[in-house]
Amino acid sequence: MIAELEDKEIKQVYKTSIIQQTAYWSEVKNLQGLRTRAFNFRTKQSDLYTHSKSDAYFIGDLLIVIQPIDKEHSIAYVPYGPEVEPSEENQGYFLEQLSESLRTFLPPKCIMIRYDLPWQSLWAKDENCYDLHGNWLGVPEKSIQEIRLNYSTTNWRLRKANTDILPSNTMFIDLRKDTDMLFGSMKPKTRYNINLSQRKGVNVRSLGIESLEIWYDLYRQTATRNNFFLHDIQYFRIVLSARANDTSSPADVYLLVAEIEDKPLAAMFLVISANRGTYLYGASASENRNYMATYALQWRAMEMAKERGCTEYDFFGTAPNPDPSHPMYGLYRFKKGFGGEMYHRMGCWDYPLDTEKYSYYTSMEFKNQRYHLS
Repeated sequence: MIAELEDKEIKQVYKTSIIQQTAYWSEVKNLQGLRTRAFNFRTKQSDLYTHSKSDAYFIGDLLIVIQPIDKEHSIAYVPYGPEVEPSEENQGYFLEQLSESLRTFLPPKCIMIRYDLPWQSLWAKDENCYDLHGNWLGVPEKSIQEIRLNYSTTNWRLRKANTDILPSNTMFIDLRKDTDMLFGSMKPKTRYNINLSQRKGVNVRSLGIESLEIWYDLYRQTATRNNFFLHDIQYFRIVLSARANDTSSPADVYLLVAEIEDKPLAAMFLVISANRGTYLYGASASENRNYMATYALQWRAMEMAKERGCTEYDFFGTAPNPDPSHPMYGLYRFKKGFGGEMYHRMGCWDYPLDTEKYSYYTSMEFKNQRYHLS
């Protein structure tokens, strides 16, 4: 299936709406001390798509992050890649062929390739995976998932990872609608809260890197309130300062703050790549929540993305359904109010290159959070 695979310069990574597959993201990872590689692959369209009879070749690429796990061993992590999505029947075989082609290009003691697949879940169109109200019930157990994806493979080696690193459930907003229609597609309470924030005088502006402390104070409050891991401020300094403007796949990063009389109430990172605006990180103050600043912030981010030619807005992570017991239920309610459509991704899938060491790694990963990739 993979007729040819070759190394390529990071600067030549193709333009894409998936920021994790851009030269910009490579620069972010390099500044964080990680190594990245990029590859072109060539395959017949008829090998990708079941209903295609074309003998023409498709040329795609992918960005890989080399993640060390000790002094000798590493993992090849493919964040939201590859972008090209074969027909369901060909997906497993395509990943197998791609993995075997990549094997000789990777470090000698690379124990696996982990694909964080951006593809739509194989069960997203299965009515048995939804309740009577159309809410997603989730995918079958791992063994059933593995049977389905490996069905067309030769070696039956693909494994569902113990953890998904990037969000596997998100919501997309269609920005091709005119502004009035976009606003009208939202739930009444969301529209009310946006208008309320404007009446209360909430203002949204873009910050420079010199104001990163404003973001970090709000982020610290959010992490404390929700009991999640606190990144160092340097992590966000890198995301905001990384540049790839001399490449084929740059990205524009904006740090937006919603405030009242110069008092910061909420902030977020908006990243624009190709035709997509992505809400990458968000934070809010623990006080003055009655100003509905987070609503003003999201609405302005959508307007900015639309003004810059984007056709879609990615909320980048939510609960998979409106289950009040889910830790991200609050985010689900908030984001769903803006009128987006749910999208369920495949999540992380592993292709072991060293089966013995892979088994050891995954058992430790399952037991200990510190083995998770970031």
